[in-house]
Amino acid sequence: QPEAARAFQTFLPEDERDDLLNNYIRRLNDPDPNIHMPAAQAWSGYEEACATLIPHHGRTTAPTMGTLCLARMEAHYFKHQFFMAEGHILNKIHRISHLPCIIVQGRYDIVCPPVTAEKLSRAWPKSQFIVVSDAGHSALEPGIRSALVNATQAFKSLAD
Repeated sequence: QPEAARAFQTFLPEDERDDLLNNYIRRLNDPDPNIHMPAAQAWSGYEEACATLIPHHGRTTAPTMGTLCLARMEAHYFKHQFFMAEGHILNKIHRISHLPCIIVQGRYDIVCPPVTAEKLSRAWPKSQFIVVSDAGHSALEPGIRSALVNATQAFKSLAD
């Protein structure tokens, strides 16, 4: 989403664009709502544009405390590489590979590319890999939501 990336970058003054993550973190954690709320709105706008198959350009809503908290949490996780070493999940998959799993993946996900889910499914023998053909990353996309509900129902039937 080049236009969303441009908006995300140009929200910051030019002298802060060389380190987007740390400068967004600084703004998101600034005590002044006039600083942290617009940063949260810019962050969530970029995230939404990347998470959905068809971005909702031009749709803006006032940022909420929920928007701010999510942006702060995500930025913190990005800053710390999600608190996992590269390859951690695949390197430890043997610990849970005996458990059933349903992996739901949007075909056009640019946040977590489908190749990563496919690699996980190959390493997890008890997994079922579902690719939703008309979806990106968001669990709120109709196809993803439907597949997640179906997966939940499938696991519910295991308990019956």
